[in-house]
Amino acid sequence: MHASRPKSLGGFRHGLRSLRHRNFRLFFMGQGVSLVGTWMQSVATSWLVFRMTHSEFMLGIVAFAGQVPILFISPFAGVLGDRVNRRYILIAVQAVAMAQAFTLAALTLTGAVRVWQIALLAALLGVTNAFEMPSRHAFVVEMIGDKADLGNAIALNSGIFNGSRLIGPAIAGIVVARAGEGVCFALNGASYVAAMAVFIMMTIKTRPEGRKGTTFLSEIKDGLFYAFGFRPIRDLIATVALISLVAMSFPVLLPIFAGSVLGGDSHTYGFLVAATGAGALAGVAFLAMRRSVLGLGRVISAALVLFGATLIAFSFSRTAALSTGILVLTGFGMITTMASCNTMVQTLVDEDKRGRVMSFYIMAVMGTAPLGSILAGSVSSAIGAPDTVLCGGALCVLGGIVFALRLPSLRRVVRPIYHRMGIVPDDAAGIQAADELPGPPE
Repeated sequence: MHASRPKSLGGFRHGLRSLRHRNFRLFFMGQGVSLVGTWMQSVATSWLVFRMTHSEFMLGIVAFAGQVPILFISPFAGVLGDRVNRRYILIAVQAVAMAQAFTLAALTLTGAVRVWQIALLAALLGVTNAFEMPSRHAFVVEMIGDKADLGNAIALNSGIFNGSRLIGPAIAGIVVARAGEGVCFALNGASYVAAMAVFIMMTIKTRPEGRKGTTFLSEIKDGLFYAFGFRPIRDLIATVALISLVAMSFPVLLPIFAGSVLGGDSHTYGFLVAATGAGALAGVAFLAMRRSVLGLGRVISAALVLFGATLIAFSFSRTAALSTGILVLTGFGMITTMASCNTMVQTLVDEDKRGRVMSFYIMAVMGTAPLGSILAGSVSSAIGAPDTVLCGGALCVLGGIVFALRLPSLRRVVRPIYHRMGIVPDDAAGIQAADELPGPPE
């Protein structure tokens, strides 16, 4: 028993190795606090809209308003992130998001809130997210001194998001039931103080200035040609776009499942969201313990099939306990797919184009989500929430199968890059290992 203990402890430390970098450790703590508040606001907003309207369509409209700015603004935000200090961008958007949360809290606590106001404020938050997300994802590389820890840092970055998904909704369910949605919004506003503080405390090396004498549109064009002219990055972005369009909108329908399908209340809804977060956190732990990007292609295809299959199972469940258990697996498949794609893209992209490529990635994840939200709301109104989730899950299973069939050709494209990076040793054993560990970015 004593012999196995050090090995286990070493494995645990390995899974947290990127926290040895001071800047990333600060980021991890600050974002952990802020994102708990973000998830509290997300849950409270959905429940408030459902309580006011009892309409699947209005849930979709509010989600659409909060996500559609990302589709149009992210490319410009990506260029900005390649040109200027990303830390300054992140501090500014935290301040705007804080003002948005406090405004929503004031309207709700005074009883003056209307659905159109919620949608308008959601759109404002969407604009801030359009600037924040590409810069935050690209900024991870700047916080990590040793690029060998990049994959672990990306996994832990996903862990912050999904750990807060586990904690935030559970707290929100209790707060909404006892104090109302407005208190959740106020707590979220206060949480942004932590996020701004850690960015101010960081010591970041100055990056070379971006290209001068070029327009935003020309740089967006260059980024597009780069991202979508390179097949592995193009396929990875297409994969996350598919998931976001047909399946990632299932949380928008969870209030319907909690209230109408399962006969529950805000507590039920909070636990459904938290179950998804718990599974996602397990997926993060799985990825953080990996020692290399090799083999992630196979992981992506398997996780995408798992994500789709569990959505299908969830659509048939009519008991809260079973639905909660299924959503743990759903969260695992979802975050494993998304974080693996993120890791692969960040590993392959050239540094001077990182902001723009990550903006296209964010567009694929979040920019297509408003279309998915509208689609989910409209289809759900016509055929019901369970059948809508069923269709999305089936398309994910199909996507996972297609991705698996494309792995051999993708591997041939990326393997030379991994040889140059030293990820795959340039010898017979290394080449054989690469053959046994297929992946879109291998």
